[in-house]
Amino acid sequence: MLSGKQKRYLRSMAHGLQPIFQVGKGGTNEQIIRHISEALERRELIKISILNNNLDDPKEIAEELAAGAEAELVQLIGRTIILYKESREYKEIELP
Repeated sequence: MLSGKQKRYLRSMAHGLQPIFQVGKGGTNEQIIRHISEALERRELIKISILNNNLDDPKEIAEELAAGAEAELVQLIGRTIILYKESREYKEIELP
């Protein structure tokens, strides 16, 4: 579990990031969750955007992706999700 201070720190780091995944009308599946897990292992912090043609609830999508990738949901703002997972091999982010 991340503290409020750690979430603020991660949000500030994620501000300049571009979304590297998009969830479209097909929704989430095992394949996108596996790709997100691999990206989190390399980057630790990623942004995901939910396209307008996806009619599912963004909060449900964010929780499903975070649970599937075993990551922490840092922020859900509008249709943009920020996820964090500490990397085993490529650790770069030092949390306060």
